[in-house]
Amino acid sequence: MAKKAATAERVTRDDLERQFAGLQSGIKGKVESKKNTIVTAVSVGAVVLMILVFLLGKRSGKRKTTLVEIRRV
Repeated sequence: MAKKAATAERVTRDDLERQFAGLQSGIKGKVESKKNTIVTAVSVGAVVLMILVFLLGKRSGKRKTTLVEIRRV
């Protein structure tokens, strides 16, 4: 069996490049098809994060506010 493998066609650089190009185009196609979904999800996540930070900061500011009353004598 070892002799059959040695007599088989050799893998050339062109063969490897063609296979890698096919693999890369398949991956690019999958990414392009999901690109809009990914952009939408990231945008929604950023808006939710900004609202959450705003609300937590607003609540934190209310707890730490000191009321100072000034009276004239």
